[in-house]
Amino acid sequence: MANVTDLQTKYSRLAQEYSKLRAQNQVLKKAVVDEQANSTSLKEQLKQRDQSLRKQEQEMDSLSFRNQQLAKRVELLQEELAASESKGKRGKNKGDSPSHHGVRTQNVFDEDLQKKIEENERLHIQFYEADEQHKRQEAEMKARLEKLERDSQHHQTAVDGLTMKYTESIERLQSDKARLEVKTQTLEREGKDCRLRTEECQQQLRRCQAELNRQLKQSSSVIQEKVPFNDTKSSDYNSLNVPAHNRRHQIKARDVAGQALSFIQDLVAGLLNFHSYTEQRVHIYPLDSSIESISSLNQKFSQYLHENAVYVRPLEDSFLQLHQSITEDTVTVLETVDKLKNFSDIFSTYTHFLQKLLPYQLKSLEEECQTPLCTASLTVKNQELQNDMKRVTMVFGKLQNYITLLTLPSVRQDGMPQTSTTAVFTHLAACLHSLHDVIKEMSKHYNQKASLEQELPTATQKLFTTTECLLGSLGSLTNSTGKLSTFFSNNLDFFTSSGYSPRGNTTALNPLQAEIMLSNKKKAAAYMHALKKPRPQSVPYREALSNRRILTSSTESREGLTQQVQQSQEKIARLEQEKEHWLLEAQLGKVRLEKENQRISDLEAQLAIALGAGQNSQTTAVSSLTQNHEEVETPLKTAAKETMCTSLVGMLCTVPIAEHDVACVLQVGDEESREQLIKTHYMTRVGELTTQLQVSDSKAVHFHSECRALAKRLAIAEKSRETVVEEIKRANQNITHLQDELNTTKRSYEDQLSMMSDHLCSMNETLSKQREEIDTLKLGSKANAKKNKGR
Repeated sequence: MANVTDLQTKYSRLAQEYSKLRAQNQVLKKAVVDEQANSTSLKEQLKQRDQSLRKQEQEMDSLSFRNQQLAKRVELLQEELAASESKGKRGKNKGDSPSHHGVRTQNVFDEDLQKKIEENERLHIQFYEADEQHKRQEAEMKARLEKLERDSQHHQTAVDGLTMKYTESIERLQSDKARLEVKTQTLEREGKDCRLRTEECQQQLRRCQAELNRQLKQSSSVIQEKVPFNDTKSSDYNSLNVPAHNRRHQIKARDVAGQALSFIQDLVAGLLNFHSYTEQRVHIYPLDSSIESISSLNQKFSQYLHENAVYVRPLEDSFLQLHQSITEDTVTVLETVDKLKNFSDIFSTYTHFLQKLLPYQLKSLEEECQTPLCTASLTVKNQELQNDMKRVTMVFGKLQNYITLLTLPSVRQDGMPQTSTTAVFTHLAACLHSLHDVIKEMSKHYNQKASLEQELPTATQKLFTTTECLLGSLGSLTNSTGKLSTFFSNNLDFFTSSGYSPRGNTTALNPLQAEIMLSNKKKAAAYMHALKKPRPQSVPYREALSNRRILTSSTESREGLTQQVQQSQEKIARLEQEKEHWLLEAQLGKVRLEKENQRISDLEAQLAIALGAGQNSQTTAVSSLTQNHEEVETPLKTAAKETMCTSLVGMLCTVPIAEHDVACVLQVGDEESREQLIKTHYMTRVGELTTQLQVSDSKAVHFHSECRALAKRLAIAEKSRETVVEEIKRANQNITHLQDELNTTKRSYEDQLSMMSDHLCSMNETLSKQREEIDTLKLGSKANAKKNKGR
């Protein structure tokens, strides 16, 4: 039932982790979709920016071409103006007042034209500078956009990797879930059968308890009515000042010692596994002993760890002796428990063993930190583990001191005051709680270190499996120390209470008083046995003794019934296995019978063919028939001699030598060998299942830590994505601002160009008028010259 509950809790834990991973996977999918949408929108915006830049470049080219045309036209106008000025200077001496007036107007136009040209040059320079600044900003924005695209691509690859990891982990968890569901179904079926059997046993227990309660009430009423002697109430019979024997205290003490023994057995198993797996890890990491030799320090450390069973197993044996020494016929107090001194000495030797291992553990972790592939975080975890190991050794030293203090009353004659004993027990309970906290912290740090070591490139599968087993042993140590600390805290009142103390005195019981108490008990029992003529009104002596035996054996009968229930369950399971085995054998027998029937039918057919062949070939047919009969008889005899037994374990073939004498002996031997094979098969199967359970536990812890790390990475990626989105928003704002500035400058340039074109048109008109005036003046001067010549 405990295995079923553990599997149900583990299955519920795995289901919770699976739901968490599924929710995180949905969040990741949503983040990937958002990133893809953002990337598509950025690409579209980039296309729009490219189109707008191309349009602006085309407009710039057209404006530059127009500007070149205007510059050429201005140059032509300047050349014509220079030619007209030279002609005007020549005609200045010859001309009269109208030509002088034309020269003044010409000078005014020249100055105006010069100003316009300078203004055009200044505008051209400003336009060129604005164009260069725009190109620089455009290049910067392109570089920034490329960087953002690279970052988004990097984030996309990271998100794809995370999704792949999540999908793989989800598939593994789904397969584990399906396997565990099948296992839980089988265990539920077994649990239902066990429940039915336990219900039947509980009904029997209830009937027995009702019968025992009835007998107890009857005997107690008889004792109260017809037995006036009561040693605990009358002070006349207590002249020696010796306390009465407390049977309830003894039963409670034996029960508490049994519970403590089970917890110490779990603790010893966890310590053995921890030291053994630590030895395996020393041979694997940082150097693999199968490839190259490890350091001398680690060799010495491995040698000490190999001797751990010599120091750990005596703890269980000594406490078992302590538990066996506590019975109902003894007095269990600190002053009379001699076996506690043996347990204290063995615990002291184990504490010295831990102190001897501590420097090697610290040096081994320092050696791991000195490897070239050791990261800073791994170094920090190794330092934390060093501190944890120091604290564990210190706590074991404190426990050894308190246990040594508890053994003092049994060694010294004066004993120990009750207040001091209470203080020692309270400090021992606090020390057990601190041991549980330290081992829990060490298990957490080791789990974090294992997750970091999995990222190393030199880590092997052997190291992973050894680390998982080491984490499993630390988990069992955490559970056993937690159970031991809670058990000690719950029974602290019993430990600090005085079960035996002389009447009217607060001092503790000494060994002499205990011996007197046991001797008085024996004398009272002998006196009761010596009574032959009981009083006529009292209960008969044999009936009183039988009632007392029934009362004292109520708990023992309950334990016996529980043991009978367990034995009946084991018998039922064994009978079910035998039933399956005999069903398989019956199926094999049916198959063999069908084969033999088929052979007989074939032989009958051959015989009929041989008889129908004729009288001439009768001798040959008879001879062939006898040969065939012999050939058939030989495999039948061998089949009769050889018996095949198949079961879940495998196949067992028995060949008896004699048919009558040795058959019974071989049958008994086959049954014993088959039973031994079944036992070995189920023992190996149980070992495989326990290893699979430990591996699944370590995998679940590893998946949990990996999911936590992935969640942290996802949070960091989301923060970086938010920063990138903010930068893109700022870049878009800058682009829109630059576009507005470009539009304003473009409009201003268009206005200026339109004004310059209007001005040039007016200048062309004035120049054409001047040319006409010049032409008329030339014609007039030529006419005057002709007239002067004619005169």
